[in-house]
Amino acid sequence: MSDIFEGFGTAAEGGLLARALDPDSGAKPVHPHQPDKCLNCGTNLTGAYCHACGQQGHIHRTIGAFMHDLLHGALHFEGKLWRTLPLLAFKPGALTRRYIEGERARFVSPMALFLFSVFLMFAVFQMLGFTAPADFTGEAPSEISASEVREEVARDIALAQDELAADDLTAQQRRETLERLIALEKDAGDAAVSERSAMRDFADGFMAGARGDESEVEPATEGVAEVADATVKTTKQGTGIAIIDKAVGKWTENPSLMLYKLQANAYKFSWLLIPISIPFVWLLFFWKRRFGAYDHAIFVTYSLSFMTLLFIIVSVVPMIGIPSAISTLAILVIPPIHLYKQLRGAYSLRRISAFWRLLALSLFIWIIIALFIQMLLLLGLF
Repeated sequence: MSDIFEGFGTAAEGGLLARALDPDSGAKPVHPHQPDKCLNCGTNLTGAYCHACGQQGHIHRTIGAFMHDLLHGALHFEGKLWRTLPLLAFKPGALTRRYIEGERARFVSPMALFLFSVFLMFAVFQMLGFTAPADFTGEAPSEISASEVREEVARDIALAQDELAADDLTAQQRRETLERLIALEKDAGDAAVSERSAMRDFADGFMAGARGDESEVEPATEGVAEVADATVKTTKQGTGIAIIDKAVGKWTENPSLMLYKLQANAYKFSWLLIPISIPFVWLLFFWKRRFGAYDHAIFVTYSLSFMTLLFIIVSVVPMIGIPSAISTLAILVIPPIHLYKQLRGAYSLRRISAFWRLLALSLFIWIIIALFIQMLLLLGLF
């Protein structure tokens, strides 16, 4: 239940942030009870908003108006959202080109829509339970780490070796100690070598004990110690690259924490997909001077917004009884068709030009995802 409330909170947070970036379009009639002067700066009003400071002319002072503003701001319910979504879904190229050419008041800005869709996606994932495991606390983990386990095993091996070196062991005690030593060597990581070494020494020791000749028994310490030392030394060695060794160590010691940090960073730094993607789109048009980096930024941001909303839909539809095969088919078919239509409309391309750019962009997408994941892994180290 807490995940559901947290999901609603995340969606509202995204709406408020998007709202701050993309306020009302201003296409509003004058209110009949509007004052003659702006209540904020005192300028004479000539429309629904003050032309000097931008504040709305008529100010509501009722609880009903407050609740309306809350829903309006948090959930981003306004006319231009419903004008934007149909074009984003069915005519993405036209939406991209119209926004680039200056039609800003009619549509939700790409960045506001992207932020809201990302917040909404993670909110939905949280409500559906698509979250990383969190079986840890903010304090030091209660379970011992992998390095501590290795050190503990090494200490147990040394203790068993000392016991075997004692002269007052009976044959039964020596056999039990050697059996424990075999198990410890398996934990140390080289069971095959240790078992052969220890079993050979065990057989010799058992036969000598059976004859009652304790003096002939030599402690099985030398080979076991070498195996244990080599195992611990190999485990502690790394690639020699500090940042890689640090990453491997953190993932080994607490994979749940690192997985949670990876998901949290994907949520917080999803905007990095935009600057990562822009150079790759530029490569498709670098000889066409009429298309600049701004055009590519709008194209990328609207495209990412649509893909995010698509992921939300395909995540929810199985919960209402629609077969998961349909969701899988949608993920495979809809994105390339959408990208093709957006390329054609946004850059006024012919079919062949749009098609080969779609193929190139499909390859670039995998590179972009790989770079993004690497950046998330790097951010997770700090």
